[in-house]
Amino acid sequence: MYGAAATVPMVLSDTWRSLARALLGEPEFTSLEVARETGVDPEVARRLWRALGFPPVPDDERVFTRSDVAMLRAARALVEQGAAEPHVLMQLTRVTGQSLARVAEAQVATTADRLARTGEESELASVEAIANALPSFLTDLEPFLSYVWRRHLLAAVFRFAAATGSPSPTRPMAVGFVDLVGFTAVSQQLDAEALAALVERFEALAYEHIPERGGRVIKTIGDSVMFAADEATVAAEIALALVEAYARDAALPDVRVGLAYGETLSWEGDLFGRTVNLANRLVNLARPGTVLASEELGQQLKTNGGFVLRHRRRIGLKGIGRVRVWVVRRAPAPA
Repeated sequence: MYGAAATVPMVLSDTWRSLARALLGEPEFTSLEVARETGVDPEVARRLWRALGFPPVPDDERVFTRSDVAMLRAARALVEQGAAEPHVLMQLTRVTGQSLARVAEAQVATTADRLARTGEESELASVEAIANALPSFLTDLEPFLSYVWRRHLLAAVFRFAAATGSPSPTRPMAVGFVDLVGFTAVSQQLDAEALAALVERFEALAYEHIPERGGRVIKTIGDSVMFAADEATVAAEIALALVEAYARDAALPDVRVGLAYGETLSWEGDLFGRTVNLANRLVNLARPGTVLASEELGQQLKTNGGFVLRHRRRIGLKGIGRVRVWVVRRAPAPA
């Protein structure tokens, strides 16, 4: 949704209000009135709003609904009942806002694409058509979103229990980056539709092979996918499977993969630390169709007969220092 009516072009204001009514209820409160209704300090309410990823709203704009009041009351109750400390609530708000913003963008884009294929031409009419289509789509999508969230919650609990069982957000794991080779040059030669198809195919293969082998996708970053696994052997198997899968797909360029293993900070659904930085640097040094691994990860693979490893010379990486790396290949099948 738009952050405030003032940010909506005047010609679309009626459409915005109509869609707001359909999705959230009648826009009838200012931000100060919402704070007063809920007993939440106005500055705390503003911080939560910004954490969701929305722009500031002028104090006199009536853009908030009873849904906003209900959710702010629920947020206050979480803190008062001890279910979440204020800083934890803010962290969860940021993660939720970031994740669902991407879902919303994808939903609107796919709806617009469907309408465009039916011959919708006017920009204004397209926006109105999207607005008219979304409420019915929401009826089917909302239970789906709840189901996916609960499934991921279940998986996250068991990953946590299997990994350490301790409350520490830092633990050793393998981190990988898979990168499309020559993506910039390729993208310059494609129209928007062909480029979207290429990116979709790239992501689809990653989401197929990474979870299937025991890893998890952390995020996509343009022409790269970041993934993680608890064990070095799992990460290496994922990396080689990805290299092979993209090599077989004539519609996609080759990929290269960088892997590292070590202490990693898990924060707001993302990963941070030297291990992540090293894997990200290694993917840029890997040759097309190859897997380049850190010294720590390579040492863990040496005793596994499924891999062949070759040391490369030590290389200096700015901000990291001199490191020794391994080229990882799959061991040949027995004769």
